[in-house]
Amino acid sequence: MKRIYIILSILIPSLMFGQFVKDVSKRGTTAAPFLNISQGARATSMGSAFVAVADDPSAIFWNPAGVARLPQNTAMFDHTSWIADIGYNFASATLNLGDFGAMGASFIASDVSDMRVTTVDEPNGTGERFTVSDVAFSLTWAYNITDNFTIGFNPKLIYQNVWKMSDYGFALDIGVLYNTPFDGIVLGMAITNFGSKMQLQGTNSVVLYDSDPATTGNNGRIPSNLQTDKWELPLGFKVGLSYHPIKSGVHDILLAIDAAHPNDNYEYINVGGEYTFNDMFSVRGGYKTLFLEDSQESLTLGAGLKQNLMGNISIRFDYAWEKFGILKNIQKFSVGLNF
Repeated sequence: MKRIYIILSILIPSLMFGQFVKDVSKRGTTAAPFLNISQGARATSMGSAFVAVADDPSAIFWNPAGVARLPQNTAMFDHTSWIADIGYNFASATLNLGDFGAMGASFIASDVSDMRVTTVDEPNGTGERFTVSDVAFSLTWAYNITDNFTIGFNPKLIYQNVWKMSDYGFALDIGVLYNTPFDGIVLGMAITNFGSKMQLQGTNSVVLYDSDPATTGNNGRIPSNLQTDKWELPLGFKVGLSYHPIKSGVHDILLAIDAAHPNDNYEYINVGGEYTFNDMFSVRGGYKTLFLEDSQESLTLGAGLKQNLMGNISIRFDYAWEKFGILKNIQKFSVGLNF
């Protein structure tokens, strides 16, 4: 335990100092911000401190290295009730390949109702409707290089659409897990969303332009394109520790802490824990974005139930609740299968 205190005493002040020396947070300066929304009810209820845990199908999202440490084939579906009546669905599956490591795939898609098209002249609507879509698809490969060191890669395709404007992007996640010499302590690191910039383009950017409005008789309806900016993806680096102070088979306690360095905000820390009884019932809690000024995210709570079906097949249900400040509190529901 003394070793943990030493590590944290180095980790936390360094992150706080990094926040103070910056002038701006760069909030709202990235494309595809949905890639930052936590996936998996279990991970979310633990304060999103999961980069060094990564031991269920949501590992694809948090740290792809964890896929190689899953002892069985797995599948998961997760639904998030997000703010402004927006929903997000996440599905993932992993396949254990034995000596060849493990593979996985995941899919994220938004669930947003159609909205009315309004203009300055017709604020009540033109009669048209438009849609908004956020989609990401990824394929994962992970491998145990040694008994203690694991690496994983997760390339992904990203798509965003707002009415008649859209763009594609490509990114890569890289993660590692390391069993430290200290009993029960695992170190995890992950770089997420390293990839191309995105630029929304489409027919909505076409306007009719008059190059010389002071002159009569010229063509005042020249088709022109509005130039949109290119925006980086929400690149992030996380390093974390997980620790099992008690793991008896009947009583299991898991503690975790993550330090995050995003490109669109200041540094922050997530902490969480889980208590499991008889490998069947779990309660969880955590706190997100510690030391991040003006953050609306904070307390997280949740629970889970695991039931063996037949042989080595089991099903798992998880729920998470997250306090979101002045905005609507977030709820998550997950169902997972091990086989």
